[in-house]
Amino acid sequence: MLRSKYNTKNKEELLKIIKTQKKDFTISDIHKENKNIGLTTIYRYVDELIEDGRIEKIVDENKKTKYQYLEKCQNKNHFYLKCNTCGSVTHIDCECIEELSNHILNKHHFLTDQKNIIIKGTCQNCKGE
Repeated sequence: MLRSKYNTKNKEELLKIIKTQKKDFTISDIHKENKNIGLTTIYRYVDELIEDGRIEKIVDENKKTKYQYLEKCQNKNHFYLKCNTCGSVTHIDCECIEELSNHILNKHHFLTDQKNIIIKGTCQNCKGE
């Protein structure tokens, strides 16, 4: 099914709300921020952002679907650090990821999707430093 790529006021508002999320969010979280936008519209736009690589869909250990906004970047040498404790995501521009991706391809015969590499761990704030 071909989806509309038109930029509407609802999409602009949704993207603004999504960008302000500092950690994982649910469709319900977004709907609470603006009840005037229907759930169907939110689901469709989130699906569009997933297809575009701007949102990552996550199913947690309780089978609950959550989403994470990934800052769009023109630099191919980037990745994201995600804190397992607070859920924050940090965008990193660093050439080392290309070296790692090349290693994985050459030694393990696996092609990484460099636009959505997420490394999980614990951020400085949660670690207490």
